[in-house]
Amino acid sequence: MKLIQIQTVPVGEIQANCYVLSLPERDDALVIDPGAEEPAIRLALGKRRIAAILLTHGHYDHIGAVAALRAGGVPVYIGAEDAQALTNPVYSLAAMFGGAPSQGEAEYTLSDGDEMTLAGIRLRVLHTPGHTKGGCCFLTDEGQLFSGDTLFRYGYGRTDLPGGDEKQLFASVRRLFELDPAIRVYPGHGAPTTIAEER
Repeated sequence: MKLIQIQTVPVGEIQANCYVLSLPERDDALVIDPGAEEPAIRLALGKRRIAAILLTHGHYDHIGAVAALRAGGVPVYIGAEDAQALTNPVYSLAAMFGGAPSQGEAEYTLSDGDEMTLAGIRLRVLHTPGHTKGGCCFLTDEGQLFSGDTLFRYGYGRTDLPGGDEKQLFASVRRLFELDPAIRVYPGHGAPTTIAEER
């Protein structure tokens, strides 16, 4: 067991959870959903370099610090159907809520079932549409699920924004409920939970 270290950095006006994942023996880390406050995220990184930025979906409160953190060639990964959010402020809702208009195009777009190893951490992509068309969750081989705004502690993401679909979201949540009940869930907002608790 590698024992992934997880640091939670709540950022922005609505306190979206940015996660910094690393292994003790490595000098690099993954950043999931850097929504704002680049200095706070860099403080959590310490001396580690960013191996990659992973985005659960394309809303402004989850992508707002991407441009600042990707300087120097850090690759960005996002669900294929949400890729436009990085450059389209209407889709990211930045136009509505005052976020940055563009974060630059993603290097990689993700599909359901994709597997990757970044910063020594192996993850599987679960496409979980409903909150947005391209929403994704990331499941590590150690049993941690980064659920974005698909699943919260005692709740789930809203579906009344552009790209939202209640039927799809409920199907995505049901899919997550089929996972191992011991899996620990790290949501896009709020406190961690488990699949068992949310069932």
